[in-house]
Amino acid sequence: MVLGCGIGLAGFFPSLVGLSLTTLLWSIGFHAYGPLSQSLTLQHFSTREAPVVLSRFRSIAALGNIVVGVGIYFLAASMGYTEMFALSGAMVVVAGLWGLTRRPAPGTTVPQKKKLYLRRRYWLFYLLTFLEGSRRQIFVVFAVFLLVKRFDFSVQGITALFVINNVINYFFNPMIGRAINRFGERQLLTVEYAGMIGVFFTYAYTTSYLVAGAMYVLDFLLFNLSVGVQTYYQKIAAPEDIASGMAMGFTINHIAAVVVPLVGGLLWMVDYKIPFFIGVGLGLCSLALTQLLRTPGGKDRTATVAGS
Repeated sequence: MVLGCGIGLAGFFPSLVGLSLTTLLWSIGFHAYGPLSQSLTLQHFSTREAPVVLSRFRSIAALGNIVVGVGIYFLAASMGYTEMFALSGAMVVVAGLWGLTRRPAPGTTVPQKKKLYLRRRYWLFYLLTFLEGSRRQIFVVFAVFLLVKRFDFSVQGITALFVINNVINYFFNPMIGRAINRFGERQLLTVEYAGMIGVFFTYAYTTSYLVAGAMYVLDFLLFNLSVGVQTYYQKIAAPEDIASGMAMGFTINHIAAVVVPLVGGLLWMVDYKIPFFIGVGLGLCSLALTQLLRTPGGKDRTATVAGS
């Protein structure tokens, strides 16, 4: 509901201060929802079910992006920014109110530790989370910047890529959960990081707008494999550490969100290729660390907890 209020109010305050405050408001709501959603999924579903459920969530989110994107495309002809923000925010608030009427899941999970803390035994999860956050920022900030500044993509062109990405991901994401169960996190994350290295090299050197656009779609596709980092944590973590670990993961991820755009932006002004070379370095580090992943064989923590 806090998220919805922030979105709904944004259109009424079209100034730097107003947008900063409304963005802060909806960001607080979003960043409460994110780790809660992930931790509840990992708590209530088994280690075989969780990859499938998390992947399905991403598939549904992709469908939501398509529906809302198409809706905004048609509403823009008859509504201004203020009305569209207000309508979007109202829908989110209604969803929050609906959530308050739902009956909580049965209390079969282990009580969670409430404090945020670092544990040495989870160091690999923390490092991979930080590297994923850094890689995401290069994709979100500099890949789009490349398409617009170097290849003159229009608003329509970026929108088309956005729709293509979400259509592909609607069908592709459910396969990821099944692939994790069949091949394991190490294999899928290896594919992601190896592909990421190739994508960032191509961003740096391509002179074709078609190739750059194709890399943007592939980049988006590969990023969905990062769900393996969360499912890896579920398999190695003590049951009572799930909520704290997901919150810590969000925190670490957003350290990257602050540092990478700032440093990368300064380096972009020297040479636009440098942020992508940094991305290659992040990919190599992630690829090496991924080879250290080991998960307990045949141990289903959630089922054990529920059975006890």
